[in-house]
Amino acid sequence: MTDDARSPAPVLRFAPSPNGALHLGHAYSALMNERVAAELGGRVLLRIEDLDRTRCRPEFEAAIIDNLAWLKLRFPAPPRRQSEHGDDYAAALARLDEQGLVYPCFCSRSEVAHASRGRRDPDGAPLYAGTCRALSATEARDRLVRGDKRAFRLDMARALGAARARLFWTEYGEGAVPSQRPAAPEIWGDVVLRGRDLAASYHLAVVADDALQGVTDVVRGRDLIAATAVHRLLQALLGLAPPRYRHHRLVLDSDGAKLSKSRQSVSLAELRRKGLSPGEVRAALGFGMGAGGGLAVELG
Repeated sequence: MTDDARSPAPVLRFAPSPNGALHLGHAYSALMNERVAAELGGRVLLRIEDLDRTRCRPEFEAAIIDNLAWLKLRFPAPPRRQSEHGDDYAAALARLDEQGLVYPCFCSRSEVAHASRGRRDPDGAPLYAGTCRALSATEARDRLVRGDKRAFRLDMARALGAARARLFWTEYGEGAVPSQRPAAPEIWGDVVLRGRDLAASYHLAVVADDALQGVTDVVRGRDLIAATAVHRLLQALLGLAPPRYRHHRLVLDSDGAKLSKSRQSVSLAELRRKGLSPGEVRAALGFGMGAGGGLAVELG
């Protein structure tokens, strides 16, 4: 944290997606945000990342808000819902397009997978081979006019050239001593900035949201460290001040895998139904006194 007394109070954010129930991994991240905000004298905003309208549901959002309140987490303002801010993401995409860094991609998922020849990005998805990057401006325009389904991708090679300087971010982890981490966004290839049916990809939306909400400190899981490289590139291209990053440990299941909705990890709602108290959950995760009521939690 800066020593400049004139600097604004730190702003953090907790940003769940309402596509399932919150589990202990979400609780750990939310409580880490609360702890860091208290240490820095800042505040935590709630963001609902609900761009995927096919999977995100109002009942999941209501349950998220209810479970966060049960954990005694308080937020100073109503949540920002990504579904209500498509114009912000369109403006950011337009700025990148004006720099000649965006192109339409008409490839289906199966075509992307086939062309990748087994290569994967850090998330494990097929690495895009740049097929549509070679389309002529006339052909791309004709297909857009025809209404062919398309995504919009970042031309990574051009973007790296436009950034002009080596990219780094300030990383604290779960400690108080910062380090400079080099960013290598090229390992992602030509990332999607706007999907076929989404107003923005996670990468573009989170960068725009953090800037518009004045976020100074991002506290999130280690599984997003690789994504930070893309975020730093987009921040540089859009002329946005980068936040400080704190990538924390993950809550693991008995097999050593991170908790997730797709693995149907035990939800906070289930723990509540079993009679656990907010204090016991907090204690089990390391945010309070006591033994956590016998709740076993492994971090890694």
